[in-house]
Amino acid sequence: MSSASFSKVGVVGLGTMGAGIAEVLARGGLAVVGIEVDQGALERGRGHLEGSTGRAVKRGRLTEEARHGILDRIALSTDFADLGECDLVIEAVPERLDLKRRVFAELDKVCRADAVLATNTSSLSVTDIAVTTGRPTKIVGVHFFNPAPVMKLVEVIGTVLTEPAAAARVAELVRGLGKTPVSIGDRAGFVANRLLFGYLNQAARMLDSGHATRDDIDTAMKAGAGLPMGPFALMDLIGLDTCLEVLEAVYAESRDRRHAPAPVLRELVTAGLLGRKTGQGFHRYDQQAGDAVSAQAEETTAAEPPTVGVVAGSSAASPAAGIIATLARAGGTVRYAAGDQSAADGLRAALGQALADDPAARSRLGGGTDLGALADCDLIIHAGADGDAAADRSPLASLGRVARPDAVLATTSATVPVIEAAVATGRPGAVVGLHFPEADGTLVEIATTVAGAPGLADRAAALAERLGLTPVHGRDRAGFIVDALRFPYLNDAAAMLGAGYADADAIDAAMTLGCGYPAGPIAELDRIGPARVVAVLRALYGESREPALAPAPLLTEHVTAGRALR
Repeated sequence: MSSASFSKVGVVGLGTMGAGIAEVLARGGLAVVGIEVDQGALERGRGHLEGSTGRAVKRGRLTEEARHGILDRIALSTDFADLGECDLVIEAVPERLDLKRRVFAELDKVCRADAVLATNTSSLSVTDIAVTTGRPTKIVGVHFFNPAPVMKLVEVIGTVLTEPAAAARVAELVRGLGKTPVSIGDRAGFVANRLLFGYLNQAARMLDSGHATRDDIDTAMKAGAGLPMGPFALMDLIGLDTCLEVLEAVYAESRDRRHAPAPVLRELVTAGLLGRKTGQGFHRYDQQAGDAVSAQAEETTAAEPPTVGVVAGSSAASPAAGIIATLARAGGTVRYAAGDQSAADGLRAALGQALADDPAARSRLGGGTDLGALADCDLIIHAGADGDAAADRSPLASLGRVARPDAVLATTSATVPVIEAAVATGRPGAVVGLHFPEADGTLVEIATTVAGAPGLADRAAALAERLGLTPVHGRDRAGFIVDALRFPYLNDAAAMLGAGYADADAIDAAMTLGCGYPAGPIAELDRIGPARVVAVLRALYGESREPALAPAPLLTEHVTAGRALR
């Protein structure tokens, strides 16, 4: 095992995270000394260790014999002097700089001069901790993710004072424990938390502003962005007090409003509503089941799918083909109209390829260049490309003239205000934004304007549900919900890459292995295409004038060059 350079490791602080780190080390065959402040805390730490390993046995991931071996390798104590023979000591106490400094002052007194001391801080400056010790060259950040026995990523942080050999030895240990180390410099939040908490905080601000509801935002990010949890469920799981601490630490360094805690977050923490651990945060939780309790009622309908018309935008980047294929697969009768015969032929070919394995869906399609063929549709969608406002005005005006009086009209662009499209049709009371974050996905975001007729949003949602889609509601704002949250996060990652703080592989690993994301942000940028991301970011910046929403120079450079980021 490559962790042979450390044979005995101490862990100070045996809360959920510290106990998890101790378990990981003992699983790796190392002798571990666990330290707590008093006997009561020590017994709670023992409970964490026994509970975690016991669950692993029940799930068949450990044998009972292996469990006893792990627990036998961990010696528990309240005496710092018992760390005297450790080669490495990892501090895992709460995120308070004064507390961590006190711990390191004690470690300075009892640990050998050649011992490496590490902090598991998730947001504080490792340098701020190191400079108060008598051995700043031996101080390393080693940030595990919760639950430590499961999560594969560990961020290894060296400061300008750290001996390269010390950080390298810790990275070697991490690798020997079966984890993936990402070696980076000392910056508040490091990679994963700096990216994650900017996104989470923006979601809280979106809720605070009335842009969308808690449940619609959570649903949108799961169904539309493919994330394992919505932002509010995730913040409740992390603990809202921890979220606030991390954001405060990152904001103190960056002074970026993306990390200035949203007022609603601070309000909940002040009220003691900290998430799952207190039974209520953004969501309420049943104490026995631990499940979120939502007042939303789910309704299903057996109504026939409506007839839908789709007008393909003039740009090659139009999402029309993906949207048409999705609607046809859902059982809807779909008619489409393209601007000219060449565009219609291209669209027909794209649909034939997309639906090659679904002849029933293909049989529900029809289209060409005649906009009048959409006149009796229940819903007509103008599928224009983001950033194509001028080209969209003429077909939108024609659409308003041919649609039947009770039809719902929709625009998909995430960069042009829905109200502009609504006015262009001449029938603003009938127009909604109907945005598909993924053209071939089943989530649809519905935005109404101040000119929308009463009940329009409900009518649009009912039509979407009859098509087997999942509707969520938001205000008429650039990016709707999903793109307004995910593209600034991708922009943050591009800025991090452009600044040379971490490479593309490290950034992607931080979010996939550390946060459980299905794909890393750099891979997502290349999949979605930098041009689309930049178009939406420019719309977000134009709407808010927030500097953090302006496209990162690296992104605009790659758009100009027509190249992916990798």
